[in-house]
Amino acid sequence: MPRQHGAWAMLVVPPVVGAAVAGWSWRHVLLLVAWLVGYLAYHAAGLWLRSGRKPRYRAPVLAYGAAGLVLLGLLLAVAPHLLVWSPVFAPLLTVSLVASLRRADRSWLNDTVTVVAAALLTPVAAALGTGEPRPAAVWTATAVLAAYFLGTVPYVKSLIRERDDPRVRQVSVAYHVLVATLLAVVHPLLGVVGVLLAARAAVVPRRWPGARPAVIGAGEVVATLVVTTALLAVL
Repeated sequence: MPRQHGAWAMLVVPPVVGAAVAGWSWRHVLLLVAWLVGYLAYHAAGLWLRSGRKPRYRAPVLAYGAAGLVLLGLLLAVAPHLLVWSPVFAPLLTVSLVASLRRADRSWLNDTVTVVAAALLTPVAAALGTGEPRPAAVWTATAVLAAYFLGTVPYVKSLIRERDDPRVRQVSVAYHVLVATLLAVVHPLLGVVGVLLAARAAVVPRRWPGARPAVIGAGEVVATLVVTTALLAVL
């Protein structure tokens, strides 16, 4: 099982927000299950590639991969129009798997690619909605979630792997200040959330350097819930 505690929030929130904005359908349950099993297959494949394709890592790839393909087939059988997204997700998946093959799965590029892929589940889920089409709301939600989750990349790095590099903290703070400004333009409530995130990016790495990953992940879950609640309140 993946040990990236904060990743689960990033996986679940975009499809849930997309479904909430566009109207819930039973197909959203199938989408979410297929997405999560697909993530397990992706994680297992990345581990297998990083290990130099050792046989002992092959079984999870085959098990999760087979389950994911079955679920994907069922999803496409009830929503074939989702195939339009394949040219978008295929290169993102390829880039990420190549990063794992090169043992660069913790690189800025790979983190960015995975965040973009996760955020795009918002319009994918919206395409299964039962309500009136609201493209402006869907893409606003996508942009806000992408901006927030992209900010977690330098923020988490400033706490763990690159906590001794002051430039990473500076990039994190500058990015969050920019995002807070843009969010304030979208809605004042989102601007307040943006300010809180910018304050967190400035204070936490200095006050609590070297915090345990589980604690950081729990903090990310809380922050994600705040962002999600504010976003749904204004859409």
